[in-house]
Amino acid sequence: MAAFRRLAESTHFAGLRSSSQKEMSTSPSNQISRRGYHIDLGAREKALLEEDPALKRFKSYKNNLKRVSKIGDVLTILVVAACTYELYAVATVRKDQRQQH
Repeated sequence: MAAFRRLAESTHFAGLRSSSQKEMSTSPSNQISRRGYHIDLGAREKALLEEDPALKRFKSYKNNLKRVSKIGDVLTILVVAACTYELYAVATVRKDQRQQH
């Protein structure tokens, strides 16, 4: 690990690192994103963001999602309980069979 650290700190790699940082800082796209210029949406983007009445019937509602989530949780608990009971039943049957023989 120490050898890798010394290698990374050598002048050869330091020169590469500083040149890549210079390239990144001089690119115009990087400066724009860093400064956070605001560009207004065009007509097409605004139209795409508007509510579409044809899609309203496919919209998810919180109450329905909560209900489905609760049903899924209950089913998961039931499956885990059934599997646990089945493992217990098999174990007790095998134990009884060993005691009889």
